[in-house]
Amino acid sequence: MRIVSLCPSLTELVFDLGRGEDLVGVTQWCVRPAPEVLNIPKVGGTKDPDLDRIRSLKPDLVLLNEEENRLEDAEALTRAGIALHTSLPKTPADAAHMCGSIAAVLGCEQAGENIVQAIEEQCTKVDAWARGRAAQTWAYLIWRKPYMSVNADTYVDSLFALAGGRNVFANRAERYPQVSIEELVQSGPEHVFLCTEPFVFRQRHAEELAQLTGLDPKKIQIVDGELLSWCGSRTRFGVPYAAQLLGRQPGD
Repeated sequence: MRIVSLCPSLTELVFDLGRGEDLVGVTQWCVRPAPEVLNIPKVGGTKDPDLDRIRSLKPDLVLLNEEENRLEDAEALTRAGIALHTSLPKTPADAAHMCGSIAAVLGCEQAGENIVQAIEEQCTKVDAWARGRAAQTWAYLIWRKPYMSVNADTYVDSLFALAGGRNVFANRAERYPQVSIEELVQSGPEHVFLCTEPFVFRQRHAEELAQLTGLDPKKIQIVDGELLSWCGSRTRFGVPYAAQLLGRQPGD
């Protein structure tokens, strides 16, 4: 099967399912696993794929994420007679279902079941750990200038919610709302997470935010954006990671 992936987490999933050799095209943002992915032809970005290039590769299947990729590109590929698999996981359970679905399409059901089982085991473990514990409040920043966060209708929120966290911006109307310094201070989060994706927050940004807000610098932490936003085979690692960020290793 000839596969094109237009989403980094889906590219990684194809490799984890044992079908990496079937990838004939990926985006410039598909960087995992390295170095295996480096020599696969690039077909542009997630938001601006080179449709002519994709068509020339004659794929049997194109993998897309409804948030990362554009509807108009999906429609154009469909008109070209190319089969698509689209998904939009918003929870670990959704991610597990997607992994199983893609595995079935690729004919590697057992590999998919192994990933699904690992995700479900981690979810059960973290849920049991969090049950009965007081909720910890958090804010997760994905962008700077302006600062942007996440609401309850996001995969990131679901990871921390499973681990007993409460998003201080959960009720915002926008999935990725802009937030002011004043709003961040007034919300009083116990944890402020600065992600490494899509904006690459660094320690100097954490120090800057501590000065702007007056929050205890110990509350502000740089976190792995891939583990917390790449939904797919990486979910099995993201679930316990979110729990660890809230203060304890599940099972302790």
